[in-house]
Amino acid sequence: MTGPLIEVATLLVVVALTLTTALFVAAEYALTTLERSQVDTHLAQVGDTRARRVARAHRSLSYQLSGAQVGITLTTLVTGYLAEPAISGLLTRPLTATGLPAGVADPVAAVLALLLATSLSMVFGELVPKNLAIARPLATARAVAGVQYRFTKAFGWLIRGLNGTANWIVRRFGVRPAEELRSARSPRELGSLVRSSAEHGTLDKSTATLLDRSLRFGELTAGELMTPRVRIEALRSDATVLDLIDAAWRTGFSRFLVHDGDLDDVRGVVHVKQSFGVPVAQRATTRVSALSRPVQTVPESLEADALLDRLRGSGLQISIVVDEYGGTAGLVTLEDLIEEIVGDVRDEHDRREAAPVRALGTTSWMLSGLLREDEVVEATGFRMPDGDYETLA
Repeated sequence: MTGPLIEVATLLVVVALTLTTALFVAAEYALTTLERSQVDTHLAQVGDTRARRVARAHRSLSYQLSGAQVGITLTTLVTGYLAEPAISGLLTRPLTATGLPAGVADPVAAVLALLLATSLSMVFGELVPKNLAIARPLATARAVAGVQYRFTKAFGWLIRGLNGTANWIVRRFGVRPAEELRSARSPRELGSLVRSSAEHGTLDKSTATLLDRSLRFGELTAGELMTPRVRIEALRSDATVLDLIDAAWRTGFSRFLVHDGDLDDVRGVVHVKQSFGVPVAQRATTRVSALSRPVQTVPESLEADALLDRLRGSGLQISIVVDEYGGTAGLVTLEDLIEEIVGDVRDEHDRREAAPVRALGTTSWMLSGLLREDEVVEATGFRMPDGDYETLA
């Protein structure tokens, strides 16, 4: 009975080692899954010993991960060394009792023991704690913080030596080792996070759309936001105030560029409300050039954030967008920029226009030719082929 008792005792040790491996695996995945902001918030709200240990571990992430790897390696090696002989010994006797020769039973038992030990170690020592840590990173980190802290303190000399050697090798490749995970996110990464949150129901769709548009706003340029030159409603400098009123009535617009016969020679901008300051008797003879105000120009390549700052700083709600040759490419208004973030904005004076996107079925749409490529993707999911164009048509 001595042999079986020893093997059972060995298996109990193997179980304990597998659980220890699971603790280190859980610590590794929990610490890498946690966001720095989440750790700081938890520390501020709870502030107990476990919270402080989690925060301390997260600030020295490279060292803690090295400690977890040392723990995983040591426990896995010892588990493999003990598990296979113990399980093989327990399996050999039943196999021999079935009538198998000892020369056959021993290798069969060894193979079965290896498969069983590897499977149990992988499932309970690695996969289960990994999935648990990813699903509940903060709770898992709190649960294993004590064990991780004591282990790294006891084996600090070994961990520092191995981690220092690894960092030295990394530096030889021209890479500077980082102690913490990069917590900053690019606008594209944040946009992906927002869309994922909306898909999983943690953000309502309207909020997600607003956030996504705000994040993508900075990637746009004046050339992408402008109203093209061919759609600009303008007045010649010799037009009268009556012409201004008529144009406002006919188009529904309130602001008009004033030019000397060509949109490449813009004199300024005039607002229909300025006509109210002109006596009725003089409206037929007063030229709009006398009322126009200077208008700023911006290059097509100007980013949307900078464009917004310029419009706000100038006190005007309109800018002319010029191409690389200095010609008028289009115009952009403050309303255009706001609508890019919050969607279509209309008041009682705006004329009702056909929707730019109209679904004709599950896989077909009628689209405005003025839609940009990103707007087509957002509305339909269809990606236009690469080409030298800015709008659908």
